Amino acid sequence: MTDGGRRGADDRCPGALRVHRAADGGLVRVRVPGGVLDLARWRALARCAGEYADGGAELTGRGNIQLRGVPAGAETDLAAALAAGGLLPSATHERVRNIVASPLAGRDGAGRYDVRGLVGALDAGLCADPALAGLPGRFLFALDDGRGDVLALRPDAALLATGAELPAALPATGAALPATGAELALWCAGADTGLRVAPGAAVPALLAAARAFLAERDTPRTGPGTAPGGPAWRIAELPDGASRVARRVAAALGLRASAAAAAPPAAPDPPVGVLPQRDGRVAVAAVAPLGRLTADQLAALAARSAGALVVTPWRSVLLPDLADAPAAVPALAAAGLVTDPRSPWIGVTACAGTDCARALADVRGDARTVHGGHAVRGPVHWSGCDRHCGRPGGAVLHAVATGDGYRYDGGDAGAQRVAAALRRGT
Repeated sequence: MTDGGRRGADDRCPGALRVHRAADGGLVRVRVPGGVLDLARWRALARCAGEYADGGAELTGRGNIQLRGVPAGAETDLAAALAAGGLLPSATHERVRNIVASPLAGRDGAGRYDVRGLVGALDAGLCADPALAGLPGRFLFALDDGRGDVLALRPDAALLATGAELPAALPATGAALPATGAELALWCAGADTGLRVAPGAAVPALLAAARAFLAERDTPRTGPGTAPGGPAWRIAELPDGASRVARRVAAALGLRASAAAAAPPAAPDPPVGVLPQRDGRVAVAAVAPLGRLTADQLAALAARSAGALVVTPWRSVLLPDLADAPAAVPALAAAGLVTDPRSPWIGVTACAGTDCARALADVRGDARTVHGGHAVRGPVHWSGCDRHCGRPGGAVLHAVATGDGYRYDGGDAGAQRVAAALRRGT
């Protein structure tokens, strides 16, 4: 999305306390660091959706959750209910708690370090620093266990596990995984800074990167789609931003850069369906078509949870530590959730569509026509206007409403298939 003119320090991202007024009512965004919610907080969220919003929930591309259709005048009561449910621990920092983490870290054996324990520590450190409340709502932290999944989101400040892999022998259930040999690489805006830290210095390194960005953000911005004037909202908007931030982090923590990696690890496919865990149990990843969960789907996920639910950046919900996947999968599928990796819904995303006054077409309805009725596979993103809200990174066919049909960007063959399916279905 382009700026369209001179901007201020405030990026106007919605939060739990800052309600965005959309065509369908108020929109509230609840930050979920690491995507992790226990069952009590999940149920509290579902109650808030039912009592103060339209009953459902939207999953965002950063593993957060949005409630839509909030009536004017209900904002204060909704915020109080979110706080009572443990979903609003900081009023001052609620919009900046943007933290993604590898959803399967420590569970499936594919990572190099179990980053789960760092999420809470980073969130606490972030909220404890008054200055960091000034971060833009778009600034993104990431904790990647080494597989490259959340690093592929090009977060502003990320740690990627390198060093020794986790041992083959898993400790008893609930025991901490060993960290011997673990090393974490600091990446900023998709670039390896060359800085390396031990797990004990992980949180200080990420917080130092955030402070460094705040110190640099008034540097004149550069890059495609960047309008003149105003401070940066992302490290990538700063000229040589990653290097500028890295120099400040190195000075603050007394670090020395090593040789930077040539390229990030290849990101794996997003998890879908039944996923074996190292301890003999399984996880099930259920995709919400177009990122929306109905009230019944919220309830179905809670009913099949073993106590924790993980919202992923790929608009799915992971149910870890299950003893009986065969019982969970049919129930989730019956609720309309996708658990088959071959589904045409995998990789299909869309903006809010007609819930937004800017939309030039019913993009969600058209997406259902194409992907639900004609088995046209993703990755495809549907945008109702040229703001391109919600578009994921990476290679994706982009269907942009023009008011007189669609413009297709990013792949002629895919565009022909989508256009043909849309013609057949309308």
